[in-house]
Amino acid sequence: MASNSAIRQFLETDVWVRATWEEFLAFAGNSACEKGKFYYYEEQMRVEMSPVGPSHGRQNSIIPYAVILFATFGNIQVVQFANTSFRKAGLREFQPDLAYYIGSGLRVPPDDNNSPINLDLYDPPSLVVEIGASSFNDDLGVKRLLYEQAGIREYWVNNANRRSLVAFVINNEGSGRIHQSQVLPGLEIAVVEEALHRSQTEDDAAINRWLIQTFSQGSRSI
Repeated sequence: MASNSAIRQFLETDVWVRATWEEFLAFAGNSACEKGKFYYYEEQMRVEMSPVGPSHGRQNSIIPYAVILFATFGNIQVVQFANTSFRKAGLREFQPDLAYYIGSGLRVPPDDNNSPINLDLYDPPSLVVEIGASSFNDDLGVKRLLYEQAGIREYWVNNANRRSLVAFVINNEGSGRIHQSQVLPGLEIAVVEEALHRSQTEDDAAINRWLIQTFSQGSRSI
């Protein structure tokens, strides 16, 4: 395993660097990087060590309100994982801010350990969400390619600076922008954006009341 000093000398964070899978595992398992987010794709690794401030932290809580409440009103099965690593050994690893298994019949991993989820044993999540400020361009770029190949069905990118949300549906290792969720049919992306904007002036209870009112009005058509 790489030493802490080797980590500091070799690793440049928040960019993609060439690495073998074995080198990636050494870094991912080192205590010096335990607070980092890890990605591996096309023999490159990325470790994000940027501090998480209130903007990221708050928006990371608003999006789940919208997803879970919509699924509740629509009687849609959903399981959420936050800041969880998903691993396809030797090929790729990703650690999105939020990940959701949506619908029935999926091999959903149990929450009985803290090892990366083995994608040889379990299905990839239906929806992943990245929340970025400095990482926003990469979220739209290389990470989008990673998720296209990982079997993700839908990908949301939240620009934390603007509270804007870009959503993509993924089919056959390609993606296209959408304005209504495909994995949560009937959920308008604009509604999630509005919840994010409301977080600037309203508390979480007020936002949830607004979401409940919005979704209850449309529940007959969900």
